[in-house]
Amino acid sequence: MVPTLLATAVAALVRSLAALWLQRWNIGAPAFMVLAGFLLGLDTGDTVESALNTHVAQHVCEIVLAFLLFIDATEIRGGRLWGTSPRLVARVLLVAMPLSLGAAMLLGAWLFPHLPWAVLLIIACVVVPIDFAPAEHLVRDQRLSARVRSVLNIEGGYNDGIISPVFLFALLLAGSASGVSTPVEALATALTQAGVAIAVGLALGAVMAWALDRAGRAGWMTDQSRRIAVVLTPVVTYCAAVQLRGNGFVASFVCGIAFRYLHRVLTARAIRSIPRLPPAQPPAQPPAQPPARASTVLTHDFGLIEDVTALMTLTMWFVVGIATVVTPELGLSWQAALFCLGALTLVRVLPVLGSLTASPLPRADRVLLSLLGPRGTTSIVFGLIAYNQLPTGPGADTVLLTTVLCVLGSVLLHGMGSDTVIRRLAPTPR
Repeated sequence: MVPTLLATAVAALVRSLAALWLQRWNIGAPAFMVLAGFLLGLDTGDTVESALNTHVAQHVCEIVLAFLLFIDATEIRGGRLWGTSPRLVARVLLVAMPLSLGAAMLLGAWLFPHLPWAVLLIIACVVVPIDFAPAEHLVRDQRLSARVRSVLNIEGGYNDGIISPVFLFALLLAGSASGVSTPVEALATALTQAGVAIAVGLALGAVMAWALDRAGRAGWMTDQSRRIAVVLTPVVTYCAAVQLRGNGFVASFVCGIAFRYLHRVLTARAIRSIPRLPPAQPPAQPPAQPPARASTVLTHDFGLIEDVTALMTLTMWFVVGIATVVTPELGLSWQAALFCLGALTLVRVLPVLGSLTASPLPRADRVLLSLLGPRGTTSIVFGLIAYNQLPTGPGADTVLLTTVLCVLGSVLLHGMGSDTVIRRLAPTPR
């Protein structure tokens, strides 16, 4: 364990020291960490599978996902839940995404006929959510229209939070230790857990935002302690929800939404309440200037948690590199390769294009939205959690195999090929 942790830390340190230099060669953090993990896995290949399937690995993945869901819920630009194009976002999240889940299950049923439908739903939940870790530049690329960037940003932020209840429902039905035996029991359990999670997330998100505001006004906090409080918020929320037999992932996601909304409102109110003297009567000792905008304070408070989450993300990509070593032992087949190719292309392209039919978007923008759907950390974490909770056998092995192939394929297809797609479909900056 210690050599693996050392190798992970050294790889992340090297990548951090050479981040800009590596970017000049189009080598992003995921590609670098996957390669480093693969090289380590070659030396410890016989222990990789047992290391991945442990309670420690499962709990680490759960905490990472809690952070990701909280961050995703708080990173939506502009402070609006559905951005500046709510109808487009609704089409992509509420129409295209369920269709993509169904298409992935149908493709899986054809290629993996021996797997039960609950496992097929788990695999669909692994490969459908998009995440921009393999291609972070996409949501900032000025060659894309503002509406395309907005929709991609919000979809990437919300799709994992929406899919996580479906993922846990499938795990309840497919897992050996869940205690449920029918879809009705699994659905009832999942709905109960989601209800508890929503209540816990809303309550703790609001309480933490209010406490941060009150403690800040009272002068009880330092800048560092504010950032630490934000980091601890998703941890407290996840653990509290699990302790109350709720869905910790849904709680973390809902907490992020409530926390950001109330934090923004309270910060803006505090800024507006600061008295402003007329220019003709300047004070003898002017007070310290507050931030000009609430978003400035929000960005400052979230600096540490974003860095912590980024480090966790690097670790997950390193784990994918290690897992790559054991994929041949899991039964690498043309069916798995074809499934992942389909998941990265048609499973997303057709539902997105269909959901955007008759929308105000130009045809080129619709195609861009359908093609620019990288898979990343969310798929990794979902896949590792499922691999640990499913009974040992073909189901768990297929989940791990498709997870590794899907995210590696996305690194190649979206991380390295997205520039070609954008150049052909959006040749001029807009």
